[in-house]
Amino acid sequence: MLAMSDINCIKHLRNKKGLSITKIKETLGINWRTAKKYADEDQLPDSKIKQSNGMMYTDKWGEIVSDWLFEDSKLKKKLRRTKKQIFNELLGLGFKGSYRTVCYFISDWENSHNEEIDKGHDRLEHPPSEAQVDFGVMEVVKDGEFIDTHVLVMSYPHSNAAFAAPLPSENQECFLQGLKLLFTQSGGVPRRIRIDNLTPAVKKVRSKTEEAKLTDAFIQFQNHYGFEVQVCNPRSGHEKGSVENKVGYICI
Repeated sequence: MLAMSDINCIKHLRNKKGLSITKIKETLGINWRTAKKYADEDQLPDSKIKQSNGMMYTDKWGEIVSDWLFEDSKLKKKLRRTKKQIFNELLGLGFKGSYRTVCYFISDWENSHNEEIDKGHDRLEHPPSEAQVDFGVMEVVKDGEFIDTHVLVMSYPHSNAAFAAPLPSENQECFLQGLKLLFTQSGGVPRRIRIDNLTPAVKKVRSKTEEAKLTDAFIQFQNHYGFEVQVCNPRSGHEKGSVENKVGYICI
């Protein structure tokens, strides 16, 4: 089986450059059937939404900590709770788990909520059919109790339109399934999608010398639907300010 980078190259030559299967075969030095398979057949990964297990996810504790982390993300770093402080506050509420359990949950939450600092920048131009995507957290009522649910939001800055899909988690399966739901809601696929360094899509953050590297599953998904991806620079919230505003409006 070819590496995902090779598959992406074949898709690019076929869809963007318009090369024939024979030309792709000659250019890359691969078997004709291999070129045909990856150029024209769908390589969409299976959708498997998995619920996270453990007391932080099945009980109220994860919701409580998520709420605290979200609140603290709006504060200066020196004013935020430490992991130890969060653990001690949970103990005061009757928490029976370990400090390590709390740390694992916080790390998981932080991996899917990349902090960005919005500073003064020039106004960005947003052409039609360009979208921005990001996660948010919304408080809903379930079985008579308030709980937090994850929401994937897609914004079209040019038209100011926005769409949202509630999801059980922010893992890769949910992210890809959420994008499919958003495409259905909006009636089509954007030509370009701008994202931040979301763990389900980005496995290596952009540096001064290298571009960001996408996960294999997300590259498969991108190839299937044919959109371009633009990953924001680290700590550059202004680059997707439209969707951040929509997240704040929808998840308020």
